Amino acid sequence: MARSGKDRDTRVRTAKKRTASSTRWLQRQLNDPYVKQAKAEGYRSRAAYKLIELDEKFGLLKGVTRVVDLGIAPGGWSQVVRKLKPKAHVVGIDLLEVEPIDGVTIFQMDFMDDEAPAVLEDALGGKADLVMSDMAANTVGHKQTDHLRTMGLVEAGAWFAIENLAPGGTYLAKVLAGGTDNEMLKLLKQHFKTVKHAKPPASRKGSSEWYVIAQGFKGGV
Repeated sequence: MARSGKDRDTRVRTAKKRTASSTRWLQRQLNDPYVKQAKAEGYRSRAAYKLIELDEKFGLLKGVTRVVDLGIAPGGWSQVVRKLKPKAHVVGIDLLEVEPIDGVTIFQMDFMDDEAPAVLEDALGGKADLVMSDMAANTVGHKQTDHLRTMGLVEAGAWFAIENLAPGGTYLAKVLAGGTDNEMLKLLKQHFKTVKHAKPPASRKGSSEWYVIAQGFKGGV
């Protein structure tokens, strides 16, 4: 079916200082329905819809009162939590500066710093119902190295969750294609009743990201 002029994809001309890859990225952004929807609905990023879709499938936000957002920038996931659970107390952390979000306590620091877990625990004021992590290590272009670096963050987030979740709580984390490795899977299954992997529709088909959803925290360390 022919499309009208209004429906045609937006094309981006390659500027002198813009590389071909950045031009393709910009064109993809301009034509991405999730990007347009995020802008229309006031979310800071298309990633908000990944959490919305995962919540619809797994009930991640059901009954949550305390939430930790690891790798909060730019804040889309915390915006979703506050919109769907306005009474929830949310604490976030990121290396990048993040604009304030109503009802969210944000720390600009490295989650891998020794002091970070204690800072988050103090701000949380109690056990969390959900620890969610959209963290990913900066890629170096070597598939195995990138996977190991990201899994290091996933493991650190998992241990934080194990030490700070209330019984029945959930740990949600971004992983790369292939999901969690055997050791991580063993750790999660030891402490959670169910462990599943999912790729929400809002996650681009060409992206290697998946999400691991560990639910029903058994309590204790």
